[in-house]
Amino acid sequence: MARKHIEPFVDTDVPFKKMTLPGFKKGMHYKMLSIDEDTGACTMTVKFDAGYRMPPGMSYTEWEMQILSGSIKYGDEVHTAGYYFRVPAGVHLPEMHVPRGATALLMYNFAEPSFVESDEDHHLAFRDQLTIVDSYDGIQWMGGNGGMIYPAVAPGCLLKVLKYDPLTEALTFLYSMTARFWQDNISYHDCAEEGYHIWGNSHMMQFGDLPTGGYFWRPPWINHGAFSSELGILGFGRTDSKLHNYFHFNPWTTPEENRERAAAQLARTKPDLFRWAVSKDGHNHPHDFEHPDWKKNSEYI
Repeated sequence: MARKHIEPFVDTDVPFKKMTLPGFKKGMHYKMLSIDEDTGACTMTVKFDAGYRMPPGMSYTEWEMQILSGSIKYGDEVHTAGYYFRVPAGVHLPEMHVPRGATALLMYNFAEPSFVESDEDHHLAFRDQLTIVDSYDGIQWMGGNGGMIYPAVAPGCLLKVLKYDPLTEALTFLYSMTARFWQDNISYHDCAEEGYHIWGNSHMMQFGDLPTGGYFWRPPWINHGAFSSELGILGFGRTDSKLHNYFHFNPWTTPEENRERAAAQLARTKPDLFRWAVSKDGHNHPHDFEHPDWKKNSEYI
């Protein structure tokens, strides 16, 4: 998820554009929130006109979708605002019908958007990883960041985990900040993170107000905080690896300094691992007996 730093961006400030990529039918419109210019992976807000239809089909890349308003019908199943989809590459869905119009967040994770008509899965598809869930009513809120984010942020932050990748520890989640939420420190992470405000307004010391429809794509090591929300927020978030909070109180440190500080923390807390990782003796090439093929899709090796 290598993309430029975008913060803040408010999608209500820009118009929709017509989707014209091959395979997508007329009546779909988009606002590009962020894009990886090397792979075409992207995050968009999309609008489907009333009566929009797509035949059964699949994509060559994994995609995720969070319905924001309206309803979308796949086959005989109707999905309303709050439904979350994770559709692995090559997994087909039945005919799509949007009877009265809808809006959604739509993310293509590893390549540019694609659609191929098909009434069956690709033979390499992982259908067991398909997720369709009502994120509003079908999942409980968890306090303390649900045990997925460490160290935890201040009380008043709630989490619903929608996707967890056991290989990378990447997350997709809903997050909620209660009214009068306040956190007075600065934080940064090893991972890239993005967020979209489904409802509510927050304020970040470095980046100002982020209202309903506000979005950010934040690469690793970027300082953010202090943070507050007067009336609370409901947001949709994602990371590309484990979200570890590095807290401090110096808003002027650079991403390079933050990276050095994180490395120093690794050396202090896991000295043997750190020495091995930076060694020059040819042994700093990691192997994973549980996931022997993980390096094929890694940008780090």
